[in-house]
Order: sequence, then structure tokens, then C-alpha cells
Amino acid sequence: MKPSLFAFLLLRAAIGLAVTVSVYALLPRWWVAVPLGIASAIWIAWEGSHAVLEGLDALRAPKTGEPSGVPSETAFVEFDGLAATMEIRSAQQQRELSAITEAQRNLESLLDSMQDSVVAVDAAGRVTWTNEPMRKLAAVRKGHALVQTIREPEVLDCMRIALEEKSLVERASVPFGAGRSFAVEAAPMAEGGAVMVLREVTRVEQMERAQKEFVANVSHELRTPLTAIRGYVEILLDDVYDEEIDQGPANEFLRVILKNCARMERLTEDLLVLANVESRERETEPVPVNVETLLQEVVDATSGLFKEDVELHIGQVVRVQVLADVDAVVQVLSNLIENAIAYGRGSDGTVVILAAETAAETEEGMPEMVTFSVQDFGMGIALDHRERIFERFYRADKTRSRESGGTGLGLSIAKHLVEEHGGRIWVESDLGKGSKFCFTLPQLTAEASGAELGESVEKSTGF
Repeated sequence: MKPSLFAFLLLRAAIGLAVTVSVYALLPRWWVAVPLGIASAIWIAWEGSHAVLEGLDALRAPKTGEPSGVPSETAFVEFDGLAATMEIRSAQQQRELSAITEAQRNLESLLDSMQDSVVAVDAAGRVTWTNEPMRKLAAVRKGHALVQTIREPEVLDCMRIALEEKSLVERASVPFGAGRSFAVEAAPMAEGGAVMVLREVTRVEQMERAQKEFVANVSHELRTPLTAIRGYVEILLDDVYDEEIDQGPANEFLRVILKNCARMERLTEDLLVLANVESRERETEPVPVNVETLLQEVVDATSGLFKEDVELHIGQVVRVQVLADVDAVVQVLSNLIENAIAYGRGSDGTVVILAAETAAETEEGMPEMVTFSVQDFGMGIALDHRERIFERFYRADKTRSRESGGTGLGLSIAKHLVEEHGGRIWVESDLGKGSKFCFTLPQLTAEASGAELGESVEKSTGF
């Protein structure tokens, strides 16, 4: 109640009470006081109701001439404005909803037109969305658990890791279906769940396999004629030398033929090694070996490469055992040393440093590693070449490669052999300051050494 209305009622009640008391004081008769009190109460009630009605009429603010209690045109105008605002807001929301629906429809159409198969699941592993290629591939249905339609363990394992560990999972080749292979990528989503993309690589693998088989067959077939050519050229050179007959440029031509024949033989040999490594026909057989013994094998194998202006220095060597295939690691280090000799020549000759140290950092849950390094002080490698230096036939300096007779396969072979050991290989280099090629091999702990020794005894005894 407003303060003015309360004061009005209080004033009327006070007046009525005063009149009643005054009359009763002048005429102290009960039959006079009772009618007078009733009259005062009726008067106060009438005045109060009249004041309340006036207040309500004032709130409705009727125009002049309008009857009391009828809504004014201003009230209708206000309601019309509110209704118009609500209609505008509703239309705007409808347009936004239509835009979202259209964007979702376009996204679904885009994903359906993809060649890759896509499926999304919630935190419980139930399918929330999938595109048309995925539905054709595995008949995946929305709302059903992914495990009900996909049975391939490796595919399900990728999705499980993405859901539980909240990390990106990639698999280069996973079997899926009859004779088909897919590259799998599974990634967690911010709102929960995960999404998985499957890209078929069956045709690519078939082409790569055919290419490797072709290279291996050609390389194998070239070995026989190259061996015959080299043998005949060496006989001719020996005959010319023994008879001391000067045949002018013929002797020089024979030496050029012999040099290029040796280069072709080396190329075919590297191609065969690379083909065997990539096809896993030649499996590495890691055994416990002392780092010092391994480096001594490398020094003995590369001793013929060091001439008067080439020096090999042994840096820091850790006295531990590593798990390695001796022949494979010797080949890796020999390739790195040969590259250092070919491309690491400085103003005062060539200096190569061979070292083996404990790796500074080891990933959690992985065994400790030993880092082997081959360092030179030559011209170095530019930054834009470092990412591709381990590719087949890639050469950072093509001019010097032709002069040195390199095949461009040594670093690629080294990369494959190191990765088969569970290690990694990289290069650290600055232009004008030389290069340092490093790779890691797993270090053998005391418990692992005992286990490996037991396995070796069992294999040798046949038990």
C-alpha cells in the first residue's frame, strides 16, 4: 500500500474514533455509543474502498473521459511493442536455427562425399555420427556400440586409446576386411568422445610392394653382368701393365670403366640392402653387446677409408651394453663415417669424431638409451635439407655427391636399421660448422641382460 493511502485511512479512522469518544463522553449511554460506533465503522470502510479504487484508477492512468477500470491505449501500445519485439527475436532465432541446420547439412554432405571413412563415438563408445563410406565399409549404425559392428582389434584399440588416454593415435597400416589395409587416425574430442578416420592404403601398398620387388629384381639381375664387366676390365688393365705397352688413352678409359663399374656395383648392393630392409626379409637379431666392442668393430670395418688427410678420433664412450644387431649397427656407423669423410672436409683435412654417450632424455616408460654420434667439421647442412636428408636418393649437395660417387641410399638404409632397433636417428648441423649425425639404441639393464643370456642359452642348447 502506498504511504498516501495508508495516511488517508489512518486519518479517517482517527476522526471516526474521536467523534465516537466525544459523543460518548457527552452522552454516556450505551444505546447512543453502539449506533454511533457502527456508523463510524461504515463511514471508514466506505472512505477506504473509495480511496483504493481511486488508486487503482491512477495506476491504470486512463485518459480523460475514459471509464474507470478500462485499459488505456498506452497500455495497448506497450503490449503491441513487446509483441513486435518478441516476433522479431523469434524470427531472428528461426533464421539462426535455419543457418545452423543448413551448415550441418552441408558438413554431412561434405563428409559423405569424402573417400575416407569417418566415425564419431561418445565417451561410452556408442556411435554418434558416421559418414556414408563408413556405413558402407562396416554397416555402422548410430546409437550402437562401435564394438558391435567393427571386429578388427587394432582399429578398436586405436579408438580405445583416444577415449581413455585423450591422445592422438596414428597407425600407418591396419588390416580391415578381406585383404584390405587402412591408415587409421583417432583423436579425442573436446566435448567428450572421439573421432576416427580410416583411409584405404591397399593400392598404395601394392604399388610400393611392386616397386620394391622390381628394384630388388633389377638390382639382383645387374650384379652378374657388372661382375663380368669388372673382371674383364681388370684383366685388360693387368695385361697392359704386364706387357708395358703404351696404348694412349685406352688405359685411362679402362680405369674410368672400372671406376663406374664399382659405382654401379655399390648402387645395386645398396638397393638390394634397402629392399631387404623395407620388405623385412632381412630381420635384425639384436643381442647384448658392449659399446666398446661395437665401436672397435666399426673402426676395423672402416680402416681402409682413412688416408693421410683423414683422421678418426674416438670421443666419450660409455661403458655399458646395448641391445643391437652387430652387423646392422656396423653398417649404420660405416655409412655415417663414409658420409662424414665425403662431405666433412675442412681447410685442414677431414676430422671425424665417433662417440657413444648415455642419452640425456628418455621418454617415460621407455628403456634408457645410448646415443651414438658421428661428427665432422665440414660445410654443414642447410635447414631446408635436414627434414629430407634421410629420404631415398635425396642429396643436399648434388655436385659433391656426383664427385664422391655416393648412391644417396646410405642414410635411408641407416634410418630403417635404427628404427628396427627401436631407436631414432637425426642430424644436428650449422652451415660452415659441420654436422653431427646421432642415433639411439636401447641400453641393456642388469635384469634385461640376465634375461637375454637365458634366452641365448636356451637357443644354443635347444631346451
